[in-house]
Amino acid sequence: MNFPAVRPRRLRTTPAMRRLVSEVKIQPQELILPAFIREGITEPNPIVSMPGVVQHTEDTLRRAAAEAVELGLGGIMLFGIPETRDARGTAAIDPNGILNRGIAAVREEVGDDLVIMSDVCLDEFTDHGHCGVLAAEGSVDNDATLDIYAEMAVVQAQAGAHMLGPSGMMDGQVAVMRQALDAAGLQDTSILAYAAKYASAFYGPFREAVDSQLKGDRRTYQMDPANRREAIREVELDLAEGADLIMVKPAMSYLDVLADVAEMSPVPVSAYQISGEYAMIEAAAANGWIDRRASIVESVLSIRRAGADTVLTYWASEIAQWLREGR
Repeated sequence: MNFPAVRPRRLRTTPAMRRLVSEVKIQPQELILPAFIREGITEPNPIVSMPGVVQHTEDTLRRAAAEAVELGLGGIMLFGIPETRDARGTAAIDPNGILNRGIAAVREEVGDDLVIMSDVCLDEFTDHGHCGVLAAEGSVDNDATLDIYAEMAVVQAQAGAHMLGPSGMMDGQVAVMRQALDAAGLQDTSILAYAAKYASAFYGPFREAVDSQLKGDRRTYQMDPANRREAIREVELDLAEGADLIMVKPAMSYLDVLADVAEMSPVPVSAYQISGEYAMIEAAAANGWIDRRASIVESVLSIRRAGADTVLTYWASEIAQWLREGR
């Protein structure tokens, strides 16, 4: 009998051998923790559809950020939930608004030991739940929204954010933010552009997380899930406007898009493992249908393998703890 001379299984024989030759590894500094701060609460508020994730008070957000530093995470992405909303999302540009207070608190707590990122979008702040202001007939007014994004960018940077994440998918958003930041003397504040953000069905739990008031959908400004090539066009536009990093969102359902973007991007690429992706794994694990830890690690490995340099994941701190413990 002629046996094969080439045996790939030789490199799979032991855990040590598999670690030695693994093509992709997860490191804490590649992970970014999304975190929510809610106005008007005195205790962390659990998010039912995202087991283990909470809406923070200022004090618990500080502790989460300090833990992120201690675990060696790369960054924290902050979202704010105000008590009062209006049609223009006024609380978003209030230096005393909940998100800006949260940014300042985290910066005071951790300084430059963690990259503090913040969401530049109006959906959490508007009483209609859209990512921009509305025109008279009810559509989202792209250019009127850009003026507010420019103000938000400056206020968030002044509050202490190192990096801003415009997530509204308004045309020209990176350019107006870059111009506003530079004019305010904030040239060192970087922009992580949500360059390819799709109108996904998997955002559902996030709507609970930010107490979204959305009626209707966002398909006129977020990308069509059927489109792959269009993502490259969106990325190229954001790069031309001055984006320092770019993002693909969602992650797991769009690994083909992520791989395309990673192949062509001259700047670091992030991917956001979103709320629905998190909730599905947690729900399946809670029912005993899958191994929770193995599934979490495999899901993040798949995002890294597709080309993401950094991954936004609600499991960031937990994964980093596992890595520390050698598990």
